[in-house]
Amino acid sequence: MRLRIAENFEALFYAPLYALRALGFADQEGLEIEWLPAGAPGGAIDAVRAGEVDATWGGPMRVMRDRDTMPLDGASLVCFGEVVGRDPFMLLMRREGPTGEPVRFDPGQLASLRLSVVSEVPTPWQCLQLDLRDRGVDPARLLAEGRVVQGLSMSAQIEALQARSVDVIQLFEPHASVLERAGRARVVYAASERGPCCYTTFITSRDAMARHRDSMAALVRALARVQAWMATSGVDALARVIAPRFPELDPGDLRAALSRYQSKAVWSTHPQVSRDGIARLGKSLQAGGFVTRAASCEDIVAEP
Repeated sequence: MRLRIAENFEALFYAPLYALRALGFADQEGLEIEWLPAGAPGGAIDAVRAGEVDATWGGPMRVMRDRDTMPLDGASLVCFGEVVGRDPFMLLMRREGPTGEPVRFDPGQLASLRLSVVSEVPTPWQCLQLDLRDRGVDPARLLAEGRVVQGLSMSAQIEALQARSVDVIQLFEPHASVLERAGRARVVYAASERGPCCYTTFITSRDAMARHRDSMAALVRALARVQAWMATSGVDALARVIAPRFPELDPGDLRAALSRYQSKAVWSTHPQVSRDGIARLGKSLQAGGFVTRAASCEDIVAEP
């Protein structure tokens, strides 16, 4: 059995997939994988559609968009094998006051602050908008008042926070742990706190699933293996396994970042795609105008 899998952009919250590869769990399932290098976020989707690769991984939001914009008989993408079941992004503010001062923050406070949101991918801002609506804050009003800054890279967001041109920034790990250790910022809200929100799965086409169902099933078993390994081996072992993917990252920052994700239950503990997670993601994308209708598991999930 053999699959060609295009990696998505490099991100620490993909740690289970890096561990799956490093520990050879696919080989143990009799599956040979040709891992193709990462490109731009979501860049492999067109290659999956064209049959140039068998699968990639990323946000089910891309499968939902495919379902929403194509005729029902033309929507070709499906997802399977949940890897990240909660939102890995966070809101950070400048660290002010005593270091040990407790942080009391609710996203509803953004109504009076200037927020910079992630530009590299759409899902974090889409999902945060529904968090705001749940707290009685209208994102459209924040946009109209100029309280939301869009278009900055995560690195540029950090610079804007230090320059005090924004009050709150939206980042993922390891940026958060690096900033906290340096005393430059602190996490005030972890989006994982909203609960299940399906963030990362494998993505393939319906045609590829039909051609490679046995191989896809082996891939899911390999994912289950790494999820079980992570549950018993702990953060230190995970850090050692994936450290070669992040050679410039301080080992202490790497462990702190992984510990946060583990403690926040960001990673799924089994491969089955969460119905609640798909429902929350679909509701967020529909409310934010990214799709006109929220897809269900039956619409977009095809487990091998």
